[in-house]
Amino acid sequence: MGIRRILHFHFGKDGGAERFFVNLAQGFAARGIEQSYVIRPRRIWRDELPPGRVIEHNYRRVSLFSKLLEWRMTRYVADWQPDVVMGWMPRGARLIGLWERPFKLVRLGDFPVHVRHFRNCDVVLGNVPGIARRVEDLGWTGRTATITNFAREVTPAPVDRARFDTPDDALLIAGAGRFVPRKGMDLLVRAVAGIPGAWLWLIGDGKERPALEALVRELGMADRTRFIGWVEEPVHYIAAADLFGMPSRHEPLGNAVLDAWRAGVPVVSTRSEGPDWYMEHEGDGLLVDIDDLDAFRAGLQRLAADPALADRVRAGGAAKLQGMFAPDAIIDQYLELFADGLKRART
Repeated sequence: MGIRRILHFHFGKDGGAERFFVNLAQGFAARGIEQSYVIRPRRIWRDELPPGRVIEHNYRRVSLFSKLLEWRMTRYVADWQPDVVMGWMPRGARLIGLWERPFKLVRLGDFPVHVRHFRNCDVVLGNVPGIARRVEDLGWTGRTATITNFAREVTPAPVDRARFDTPDDALLIAGAGRFVPRKGMDLLVRAVAGIPGAWLWLIGDGKERPALEALVRELGMADRTRFIGWVEEPVHYIAAADLFGMPSRHEPLGNAVLDAWRAGVPVVSTRSEGPDWYMEHEGDGLLVDIDDLDAFRAGLQRLAADPALADRVRAGGAAKLQGMFAPDAIIDQYLELFADGLKRART
């Protein structure tokens, strides 16, 4: 059963989850699917979305303007007749009405705290199996599904280290993500600080940046740490590094690991939810317990000192990327889910 039109409700900000949203929308467009979008205003990724109507709205919890948006969407669904309506994260699901024609789902990239916003959805879709288990524990009795993410197929072009006054012969370790406590960037800073001569690139930004800058100064790391900021394609910056660290305390998936694999950079990760599901210790990276500073630092040092191990996990990551995380296969899974949902609705 062909899928012609998809309507997305996405009220995320700017980060890895939003990059995947753009990637998936581009993948759907490549299959000839029309799309429309309701997103927050002034998103830096807005112009990367495939052609389609874009409605900008904050959709706050209590607002007359939000009620008006709900009415507009009911009219729009009736007029445009999408085959699928995707609510991204709980806020996006809250905008989904009790509509009969389209297949309705919420796509979750994190573990929810309740399921009350999903009442009009046919399926709760998570990007790791633990999300399905979580919603069932919270009382969801409807259908669940799991389809993981994929990284954009970009050919890595390592940025010149000289742009950030970093020696070519230094051991360079990179980390990437939003600077919030759950990402554990402070652990990465402390780990690299204990490796003589190692340099650190922190790719991203967020509310914890002042605290991280203070920690860098406290540990005497200011001369060998660079805050890169938000960049359009982190893979090019990761590709300039020798090693990649994913120090998250909570990580539903870990899109940055996929970027590191694409860049051919060996990974050390904590056993947070996503990496602990799909990574194989010593097969495609090294895994250590969450907040285990000594083990994290030892993992980085081990990869730096053992080229054979680094080569093995580098090759394992590339194989995992082309197998489990192949874009065409994942888009096929989405389209199969949509077609099955429409078939169920019609029968």
